[in-house]
Amino acid sequence: MTTTRTGTKPAAKEYDRAAMASMVGTTVEWYDFFIYAQAAALIFADLFFKPMGSAGQIVSYVTVGISFVFRPLGAIVAGYLGDRLGRKRVLVATLAMMGAATVLIGALPTYASIGIWAPILLILLRIVQGFSTGGEWGGAALLAVEHAPTKRRGFFGAFVQMGVPLGMLLATGVLALCTFTLTDEQFTTWGWRVPFLLSVVLIGVGFYIRSKVSESPVFAELKERRTESNTPIRTLFKKHPKQVVLAALSFIGTNGNGYMVIGGFIVAYATKTYGLGKTELLIATLASAVTWGVFTMIGAYWSDRRGRTTVMNVGNLAMILFAVPFFLLIDTGNLGWIYVAMILFSVGLGLSYGPQPALFAELFPASIRYSGASISYAVGTIFGGAFAPTVAQWLLGKTGGTLAISIYLALLAAVSFVATMLIKDRSGRDLMV
Repeated sequence: MTTTRTGTKPAAKEYDRAAMASMVGTTVEWYDFFIYAQAAALIFADLFFKPMGSAGQIVSYVTVGISFVFRPLGAIVAGYLGDRLGRKRVLVATLAMMGAATVLIGALPTYASIGIWAPILLILLRIVQGFSTGGEWGGAALLAVEHAPTKRRGFFGAFVQMGVPLGMLLATGVLALCTFTLTDEQFTTWGWRVPFLLSVVLIGVGFYIRSKVSESPVFAELKERRTESNTPIRTLFKKHPKQVVLAALSFIGTNGNGYMVIGGFIVAYATKTYGLGKTELLIATLASAVTWGVFTMIGAYWSDRRGRTTVMNVGNLAMILFAVPFFLLIDTGNLGWIYVAMILFSVGLGLSYGPQPALFAELFPASIRYSGASISYAVGTIFGGAFAPTVAQWLLGKTGGTLAISIYLALLAAVSFVATMLIKDRSGRDLMV
């Protein structure tokens, strides 16, 4: 069991409560992201960027990535406050900002109604989403891992990661229901707003669950001893720059490959290239989400026994080896093979993704851990998935095929493989150090 130096020990139900509180926030985050990414891939070019003509689709994909540019700023601010004031307070604030921006996107007038102000407001709301998300993951990961028993940190930390498949499941389910029950005209006119507005329900649930969880026992002891850092950001970059760089690079493979699934590119590509239905492809994404979730928990559970870096590199290797076969299956244009591609692709994603919260938490000292985990994660998303759909669309346009995209994804996973090998596995370390 994880025991702080004061001898206090979280009750068993507090482990579960912290894990649920962490998971619900990341579920909202990824629900928000996924509905935006799919809308950007399918209709936002016409609704917000129509005057740009054929370049509108590229710009629409850029708005998916632009929020990631502001994640490091959010990570810096949230990391500072989280290391000074506590994990729980910051997580409540990030959830409120993130949810409000999503609901407002659902109520936003289009270019046809207010002209140039429509894309400007859309981009501003994406920036707010990026800023708030920059501080969400790090705090959620620490809340789960710092409450967890020492030998089960990987398992409990993975509940944070389950926000991705759960957010995908919820968002894809809502989008599939909308595209199935509404005509294309209805969906384009008003139906696309429904998934954004429904996020208010998730936000309410998130606030309720997070209000019930206690502060991280590690931070509580830091506060009691008065050993929290006054300058966590400066200390982080002065004493631990190598850890930040390696942690960020260890994530770009999973992040970049994952955004092929959740970033809307595959759905848009298969729809426009092979004339397949949106609903059928969204259901394929649902199957991918389930697989991703299952192997995320398997990877996390396995990391508690074999070490974080070992399991993450099994996932990285799987992504490297499957990068080319993935698009070969997609390019059959056959829905059955696309299902196979999406499901197999998610195996490596889950194995590399599950151990990440525990790895990041164990990598940094307690007094600067929120800053270290958040900034590393945010930087990794910029160089990994932030513009992966944009890069993929550009490579497709330049080469006329998908082989270049496969090579790009394999290179991202290879970088993560090397970076993960260079990280010293600290599984089971004392989190108060």
